[in-house]
Amino acid sequence: MIAGTQTSRRDALLREMGLGPVWRLRRTADEAQDDIGVAAQAVESSPQLPRDERAPSRPDIRGRARVEPPAKPLREDVAPPSADDAISSVRAQRIASLQWDALEEDMRACRACGLCEQRRQAVPGVGDRNARWMFVGEGPGSEEDLRGEPFVGPAGRLLDNMLGAIGLDRSQDVFIANAVKCRPPHNRTPQGAELDACLPYLQRQIELVRPRLLIALGRPAAQALLNREIAISAARGRRFERNGVPVIVTYHPAYLLRNPQDKAKAWEDLCFGRRLMAGACASD
Repeated sequence: MIAGTQTSRRDALLREMGLGPVWRLRRTADEAQDDIGVAAQAVESSPQLPRDERAPSRPDIRGRARVEPPAKPLREDVAPPSADDAISSVRAQRIASLQWDALEEDMRACRACGLCEQRRQAVPGVGDRNARWMFVGEGPGSEEDLRGEPFVGPAGRLLDNMLGAIGLDRSQDVFIANAVKCRPPHNRTPQGAELDACLPYLQRQIELVRPRLLIALGRPAAQALLNREIAISAARGRRFERNGVPVIVTYHPAYLLRNPQDKAKAWEDLCFGRRLMAGACASD
């Protein structure tokens, strides 16, 4: 009985140090006692964790101490940093230092995701580089890919009409960009990895323009700006922020061409943006 108790204690000590279970042939009581003394000295000499960080123990069905495994993290999908993460971080830091001409040249040469393989050209952005209003769309379409300028097709003409309705023009006090700078095949919605690859470019554009208001045109643009899942219907009429810059969310003009019944809602969103801008100007 004594030998069994000593063996249990030895196993518990080894497990406490992360060395168990260890399977060995049966040994004499004296040999087991020697093992316990060595293990106890190792435990005493090792750094002690605070009580609440030690693995909890509870008796098993035979009355012996059983050490529970550490609790799993809340998010098991978080992987340790990889070489790709390090490369992405270096790339983001480099892009964050670029000025306008170098930034747009870098976009045109970018091969950070698969969208570069079928593009004609990257589409950096257009408008006033010191604008107070910045509109962010989804990605270039076929005509934008051909001409190298965002929102020049039917959706672009609708956007110009929307801007004109609140007294704006794309060449003055307005800057227009997209969440991704290359056309997704068949005008599909950009994928998460593609949005992530282009995010340093969008972030740098926002830093250089220093807009007073960001308007997300469509769900992918809203997700890129706010880094969260967004439902347009639930996000409309609310004021969000990105690094201190107000953000409002509305429908993409291409969606409005397919669903003209929602144009009135988009008009309400633009009016909401105009009120936010008026309030910002009044507080200056």
